[in-house]
Amino acid sequence: MVSSRNTMEADVNHPCMSGQVEVICGSMFSGKTEELLRRIRRATIAKQKVQLFKPQLDNRYSEDHVQSHDSNRLPSTVVGSAAELFERVDDMTRVIGIDEIQFFDERIVDVVQRLANQGRRVICVGLDLDYRGQPFGAMPALLCIAEEVTKLAAVCPRCGGKATRSQLLAVEGQDEASGNPIRVGAKELYEPRCRAYHEAGPAVSQF
Repeated sequence: MVSSRNTMEADVNHPCMSGQVEVICGSMFSGKTEELLRRIRRATIAKQKVQLFKPQLDNRYSEDHVQSHDSNRLPSTVVGSAAELFERVDDMTRVIGIDEIQFFDERIVDVVQRLANQGRRVICVGLDLDYRGQPFGAMPALLCIAEEVTKLAAVCPRCGGKATRSQLLAVEGQDEASGNPIRVGAKELYEPRCRAYHEAGPAVSQF
């Protein structure tokens, strides 16, 4: 159960205290984290107190930074659960960024709601579909509660079209029978694909 340590309540009559949820989603390599970093930097320029979080599961590039595939990055707090994230939000924080939110447990939806109800801006970033092309984790619920949704697409290397899916590539020694939708990796394990060229299971890349 999520702790109730943060007791600040939103004043609905004060426009500056109106919280909101923003979701940035799309396939891998579509620029989601880059867009998160852009919004966080703008909030910092506006002299708003910000906090950036990432799940322990995502350690591909850095243990303590949120980093895009293009190597742009900002310091972040690594947390192991939705409850821990809630506990580590400072009372003065106005903008909260959460990267790879699909890796969090289902309680993340309640945490995001509570933070927004406290008058905070919560920017949630994650894959909307897993490699099988199925809705990923808490993303469907987050998309429903968000005030603002930005869906980004990559470029399909097969046809040059809009890539909205993440293709799991066949890798030697990889267990293809597990069916586990959570497989953390980058270019060595995934490539973006359009609907026409996406395969639900591991596929061999031609590139």
